[in-house]
Amino acid sequence: MHNILFLMTDQQRWDAMGSSGGWVNTPNLDRIAGQGVRFSSAVTTSPLCVPARVTLATGRYPHNNGVWGHIPYSVPADADHWIREIRNLGYRTSLFGKTHLHPHGPSDLRDKEDLLHALGLDDVDEIGGPRASTVGMSHMTAMWKEKGLLEAYREDFRERSSNKPHVVRPSVLPLPDYYDVYVGQQAKRYLSSYARDEPWFCWVSWGGPHQPWDTPEPYAGMYDPESMPQPAKHGTDLARPRGRIDRMFEHRRNLPAFEAGEVGAMRADYAGSVSLIDDQIGEILGVIEERGETGSTVIAFTSDHGEMNGDHGLIAKSNFYDGAVRVPLIVRTPGAEHSGIVNDSPAETVDLGPTLVELAGGALEYLQFGKSLTGALDGSPHREDALSEIEGEFMLMNDEWKIALNSEGETCMLFNRNNDPNEEQNLAGLSEHRGVADAMRLRVLERITQSQLYES
Repeated sequence: MHNILFLMTDQQRWDAMGSSGGWVNTPNLDRIAGQGVRFSSAVTTSPLCVPARVTLATGRYPHNNGVWGHIPYSVPADADHWIREIRNLGYRTSLFGKTHLHPHGPSDLRDKEDLLHALGLDDVDEIGGPRASTVGMSHMTAMWKEKGLLEAYREDFRERSSNKPHVVRPSVLPLPDYYDVYVGQQAKRYLSSYARDEPWFCWVSWGGPHQPWDTPEPYAGMYDPESMPQPAKHGTDLARPRGRIDRMFEHRRNLPAFEAGEVGAMRADYAGSVSLIDDQIGEILGVIEERGETGSTVIAFTSDHGEMNGDHGLIAKSNFYDGAVRVPLIVRTPGAEHSGIVNDSPAETVDLGPTLVELAGGALEYLQFGKSLTGALDGSPHREDALSEIEGEFMLMNDEWKIALNSEGETCMLFNRNNDPNEEQNLAGLSEHRGVADAMRLRVLERITQSQLYES
């Protein structure tokens, strides 16, 4: 049986790797991709934390599980979960980092470990995200408190939020105590001392590169803001149905007022954050190599959703532009049979669960809508299209087109991915593209209906 290393970041866009975008230095992720398969057209099932992670865990889309937005939701302890299936196959399972499978509010995450045990995780060191860590406790924040760092972290976060959310400045936390270093080092210690007979499954789930833009030195100054790629421009308006993103622009709600140089500074800090995590991944890979387990370990990597980082004048996520909805996805299996392959076929983050269960020697018998990637590791087509959802709206992406439907089922986005990779020309509402829009709209409804019929 193979060991399984599941690496996950929070809010990492698809092009924030050397192998996919070229503007971030990620030698360790590039090495995993070079030894495995990178799915270049992978999409999150929801461009928002809670629904994305709940769907990844359960294999059921937001329109099935009812978790459409950033709500205080807990996955039921008896819910089907693919990690439990891996444990049932004889693995010792562990988590280091963020799950967001239950509310990360003003509570102590150490009191929630029974839920994670029930879902299939044996050994747990859970953290909240950067914001949740200002109000909730964990092993990590307890350590900050003991070192006299917690209140300074809270005050720094309060000031950022009340002044300019996209301000860029290094964290008040020393590098060894920074949350993404903490996660990497805890996983590294665990694997270094692992001495059980069972094969291990280790989920390492970082809180970065999610905002705030607070990457510590030396990573904060690693990239030149002027060398960062230019953001995608927001296209001209047309007479077409409106979606939630349009209403944001029309009413100027939650839109950052960027000053000169700020987008480049954000992107440089973001790149530094990704490189910091990549270095932590490198240390974990070093431990696995020292243990002589490189040739017997499956490695998977993804993120829950992306980050706009100034594209279309936006920050964060919660929309269907590529910056928010496309994510990195890599699967590396032992041996060199599937190495250095880039599969351009659409894929979804929900596909990871059945993939890792199959690579562990099992199969998911319960109802779920992920499709194992194992049949596409040789470069074969995987999915015809990829689906994503948020708050009653839907997006579908295939090799050539992307469509988004508003909550009334009307086409509010239509992009030709080949002719307009930056998504600056929204073709929704144009008569010459009505045939494409109608066909893709029907395909969205078909996919929704198919899953609902299975549910019934």
